Amino acid sequence: MRYILVNKPYEVLTQFTDENGRTTLKEFVPVPGVYPVGRLDYDSEGLVLLTDDKPLQNRLSEPRFKVPKTYWVQVEGEPTEEALATLRRGVDMKSSFTAPAEAKIIPEPAELWERSKPIRFRANIPTSWLEITISQGMNRQVRKMTAAVGFPTLRLVRARIAHLGIEGLAPGKWRELTPEEIKKLKAAFSATKDPAERRVAPKTLKTAAPNAVAPKKPAGSKPKPTGAGRTNKPTRNPGAARNGKRG
Repeated sequence: MRYILVNKPYEVLTQFTDENGRTTLKEFVPVPGVYPVGRLDYDSEGLVLLTDDKPLQNRLSEPRFKVPKTYWVQVEGEPTEEALATLRRGVDMKSSFTAPAEAKIIPEPAELWERSKPIRFRANIPTSWLEITISQGMNRQVRKMTAAVGFPTLRLVRARIAHLGIEGLAPGKWRELTPEEIKKLKAAFSATKDPAERRVAPKTLKTAAPNAVAPKKPAGSKPKPTGAGRTNKPTRNPGAARNGKRG
């Protein structure tokens, strides 16, 4: 099995083929048979996990596992504490709310590199860096979140996937996960079964608890005698009836 971490450059597709001739991961990771776990937008940068371990790929891609991903986000303007509180609490996306997130203002990351295409710059509007950690995978979620609170995203870098960080990995470079990293990654998601392994349990008949109280019968109903509990009426002697005598 192969487990690879790659730093996807700006304007590179998170796939290995493209009919329109755009740059893909194939130009950076010449390893056959591995596929991305999840996605990272064409205009975003940073970490993507690749593997040929299908069960692990399914687990990490399943939303219910809530894999935390941390992003460095350059936004236009200087976010207020109110805006940060909204990001943390959950943002109204019209059709739904985002789950609670971690969000804070940070200095420009020391590990950051120059992007191949500079960001949109306006001299009269400052920019700020945020660190945002989410566990959802909605389409362009972080960009929509910052825009919703009034601070559009100018640059987005995925800096961490669970415990895997971007430190020491230049754009376009990749590395194999260490045995310890693989072990930790699998352990984090081994408690819950793969979605493909889930089955509907067969229905079983309910049995009464040992000390259960029998339900009350409607008033006026009499139990029907059965077996040994039935009382036998005396047999009438036809002759005695005619003679006025009882047996």
